[in-house]
Amino acid sequence: MNKKILTAATFAVFASAAHAQSSVTLYGVIDAGISYVNNSKTSTGNSSLTKYDDGVAQGSRWGLRGTEDLGNGLKALFVLENGFNSGNGTAGQGGAMFGRQAYVGVSQNNIGSLTFGRQYSFSTDYLGSNYSTGGLTVAGNYAYHINDVDQLTSSRINNSVKFSSANFSGLTFGAMYGFSNTAGGFAGTPATGTSAAPVAGSSRAYSFGANYANGPFGIGAAYTDIRYPGQASPAFSTSLANVSFPSLGTGQIQDLRSFGVGGRYAFGPATLWALYTNTRLAPISGGSTTFAAYEAGAKYAVTPAITAGAGYTYMHLSGANVGHWNQVNLSGDYALSKRTDVYVLGIYQIASGHNAASGDLQAQIGSSTSYFNTSGVGADNQLAFRVGMRHKF
Repeated sequence: MNKKILTAATFAVFASAAHAQSSVTLYGVIDAGISYVNNSKTSTGNSSLTKYDDGVAQGSRWGLRGTEDLGNGLKALFVLENGFNSGNGTAGQGGAMFGRQAYVGVSQNNIGSLTFGRQYSFSTDYLGSNYSTGGLTVAGNYAYHINDVDQLTSSRINNSVKFSSANFSGLTFGAMYGFSNTAGGFAGTPATGTSAAPVAGSSRAYSFGANYANGPFGIGAAYTDIRYPGQASPAFSTSLANVSFPSLGTGQIQDLRSFGVGGRYAFGPATLWALYTNTRLAPISGGSTTFAAYEAGAKYAVTPAITAGAGYTYMHLSGANVGHWNQVNLSGDYALSKRTDVYVLGIYQIASGHNAASGDLQAQIGSSTSYFNTSGVGADNQLAFRVGMRHKF
């Protein structure tokens, strides 16, 4: 009897240990506040706009993250992450249930992870998170570059296989490929039909990058190439202010290619960073357009709870279209706790240049259509202010 009791107790201990080695975590961010912008387009011209605005410092989201220990340093893992608008409760990313991320895979200690699903490109993983004003301050989505065409914050690749290395004394690297999932379209296929009645094609993508972070210093580089970005679901943005691309039609950009390199250095309570990105948008016919962004910024921890941030970005359009944008971002963040903060932002952008298809270029603050990225008719500048609150759980 004693042997039976001992055996049962031993199995119970091992079962408890195995259970403890598996976990599922619920997490999320809710970001909300009031924003003001001048030169907002109306049906009759320009006007100022004051509105409830969601997901500026960070996009609002909730998600599930889980791991299971398979033994010998091998783990199974998954992430399911939903984006939403706190103002009206609607889903983001085109209404997808898990439009931000949805993947499953395995990881091995001292090697890395191999994952499958909808995942971020390395332009977002390495550059947007580590070396941009949008990623390093609460300026967030107001500070990322126009419509995120250089893939710094919302570059999510469908149907992708991704390898991310382990950390080798500060060095990480990786590569990924996103399948078109269309017969005969391994490299992606264009839409067909007419502009009035297009027939959907397919999109494929690949990305790779490397990052080195050791103590106060960090440097990283990434490359992302998306074939027929307008055919992805949801589609990648290929718009720049009022720039019209030759033969754009309905989703007819043939290739979006973006490369970037960034660096960061921290000393005491201060952090400095710089970032350069170069993005080429090639239509099926006609000349290509190149969008380059040069960015520098700094933040300073005034106290453990108060952080001030500043950033400057110069954006330049060349090739089939020519234009310039200068943007200044200022921010202040006050941490009420480790999970809750309040913040203020001030953003100013001025544009110059001319696009033959649609006239003078316009200012365009923000990285997606939910932000202030379309100024009024003929307005070459925009000024935006925001007061917001963010809670992480």
